[in-house]
Amino acid sequence: MSFLKDLNPVQRSAVEAANGPVLIVAGAGSGKTRVLTYRIAHLISCGVPTYQILALTFTNKAAEEMRKRITTLVGEPAKDIWMGTFHSMFARILRRECPAIGYTPSFTIYDTDDTQNVIKRLLERLNLSAQQYNPSAVRARISRAKNQMLSPADYARSVRDVFDEKVASVYAEYQKTLQSSNAMDFDDLLLKPIELFERKAEILSRYQQRFRFILVDEFQDTNRAQYHVLRQLSDAHKNIAVVGDDAQSIYSFRGAEIRNMLDFERDYPKCQIFRLEQNYRSTKSIITVADSLIRNNAEQLKKKLWTQNPQGSPVTVVRCADEQDEGYQIVHAVQDEIARRKLDLKDFAVLFRTNAQSRAIEDAFRRSSIPYVIVGGIRFYERKEIKDVLAYFRLLANPADNESLLRIINYPSRGIGDTTLEHLQRFATRTGLPLMEAMAKTEQVEELTDRARSALKQFRALILKFRTLREKMSLSEWTRTLVDELGILPGFKDEGTMESVARWENVQELLSAISEFARENPDAPLEAFLENVALVSDIDSWEGSKNAVTLMTLHASKGLEFPVVMIAGLEEGLLPFYSGANNGGDVEEERRLLYVGVTRAEQKLYALHTVMRYRFGEVSYPTESRFLAELGADHVERMTSRSMSRVNELSESMQRARRSAPARPAPSRTSRSRPEPGEFVPDAMPDYESESQEVPELRRGVWVVHESFGRGKVLTVSGSGEAQKATVEFENYGVKSLIVRFARLRPG
Repeated sequence: MSFLKDLNPVQRSAVEAANGPVLIVAGAGSGKTRVLTYRIAHLISCGVPTYQILALTFTNKAAEEMRKRITTLVGEPAKDIWMGTFHSMFARILRRECPAIGYTPSFTIYDTDDTQNVIKRLLERLNLSAQQYNPSAVRARISRAKNQMLSPADYARSVRDVFDEKVASVYAEYQKTLQSSNAMDFDDLLLKPIELFERKAEILSRYQQRFRFILVDEFQDTNRAQYHVLRQLSDAHKNIAVVGDDAQSIYSFRGAEIRNMLDFERDYPKCQIFRLEQNYRSTKSIITVADSLIRNNAEQLKKKLWTQNPQGSPVTVVRCADEQDEGYQIVHAVQDEIARRKLDLKDFAVLFRTNAQSRAIEDAFRRSSIPYVIVGGIRFYERKEIKDVLAYFRLLANPADNESLLRIINYPSRGIGDTTLEHLQRFATRTGLPLMEAMAKTEQVEELTDRARSALKQFRALILKFRTLREKMSLSEWTRTLVDELGILPGFKDEGTMESVARWENVQELLSAISEFARENPDAPLEAFLENVALVSDIDSWEGSKNAVTLMTLHASKGLEFPVVMIAGLEEGLLPFYSGANNGGDVEEERRLLYVGVTRAEQKLYALHTVMRYRFGEVSYPTESRFLAELGADHVERMTSRSMSRVNELSESMQRARRSAPARPAPSRTSRSRPEPGEFVPDAMPDYESESQEVPELRRGVWVVHESFGRGKVLTVSGSGEAQKATVEFENYGVKSLIVRFARLRPG
């Protein structure tokens, strides 16, 4: 137990509290990974068998890092711990136990793209317009329902409008399609264990006895389903330790519920609570600013970060002219910090709220010949050529996987057209057969031509051939043989374009990845590789070893740290992000998101905002984020770009014009109406007014009222009809460029 001396008193107490429920409130940079790691090592050193420990994380990267640290402390036994992401650990359980709920162990895991394709086909089958019922929006609502543990029947009972009603009908058919295809989506990997444990008490009891000690990282990011299955597993022994920081709960859009952490003490009344408040990562200046920011949130567990680190330089807030100037200022700051602190490029991270912000920043780095990497681009396993090859592997592992079959039945081209597929699908639906089985009965499909029957038989023969060869060849040899027989690699080479060469290289890289997997896991089947691929995340593939500046969203940055961090776009509407009226909870989560970004910085933090920015192809004049004022003034320095002089002149001119305008009484606020039945309005669209819908005569100098931005004066009007646009200077939100037909302006 000599390793316990590495811990501070609070950390050590949290590690040694082995039995019963434990809540560890771990502030940013307070050593939560160390506490989790040492807690597991302590359990093993106390004689707890490793197979009785279940450790759940949110990324494979975090699990791998923890396993390495535990191995350093206690040696080889650490390799036997059940440790990984929620999805990977419960997928492992389902592979063993899923026959009890009507699946076979070779079930396919559908990603977002697969799910959306299934939904598109279901919309078509149900005669629902994909324009009116956007497949992405339908998928999101189904996922949200699953995160809230709502079955199709539950969802149908809770519908609020026509759109919800149609989603309910799609949801019901979607679940039937998954079951018949022997497939699960990501949400099912959490819901199906709950179903399994509720239906089979003996299986639940077995896993309760097996996992006598449960540890959960990033507990603030758990959703209702995750919390429910944790309570199922821990109910027998109550030996559950959860570690998290409510101030870093930033995934409500994925279903994460901050209440899980805030209510843990209520659900486990005998729990011990430990607060890790000493920060080992950042300077005093950064910690003070972070604390000043987050204390504005009402809904939180009280704690106060402190550090023994040096004071450090103040946080620098930079006012930029536009996004091009913002990119230039970031480049200049990188160059300046390298010279001042003798840092490498990999010591820098540029964080932003939306992926679209990266374009101008990338342009600036390219112009300055500064290498950079982006976390969160198109992932390797999501590239078309890779998904095409993987679809063959998935179909060969799971012949009931209709989605994979439809993707590759005519790739490479075999003369199997849409009409042939429609006839085959109707026959399969009528007979209740998977498409692979339906292909064995093509003689019964009268609508098929002889040529179509022949093409289908040849495709089925290819699949059956390689199903047989699976048992006779190694995984690496088998996959290479299949790709060779498909003939796709010569096709890429013959095409001869840069894009086709890149695709050829990507497929070769996939084959190399399979060979590497087979070498490291000699007894693992194809299904294990496919599961590994399905559950990989953006951050899992990021190594941080390349000497380049890292660009990523604030969401992707959680859990990472860099000597110098630059946060771009601290403007109202961008951070906090909104396009309609936000409620208090939305703003609190946006504040937590900025808090995450601030606490990634070790030595120096920059926060940048612009006075003009192009968004959605339109110029806007945003005001600085309210969060900048919440950083305080004692440890903040403010700078203005030299490019601001011209913008300042324009701003002063606008201010003079506004002061000379006659005063108007404040408008009365009207209530909002819901969208028309069946009409889909994305979250990012402004609400519509139920009253006072008349559009004022728009001309320069007219005063108008906007639901979100309040009262403003029209500066310019251009275009006509549906294309008409207006530039309006609002009293509290600055200048905005609006499409009139969407703005729903009222006389002011």
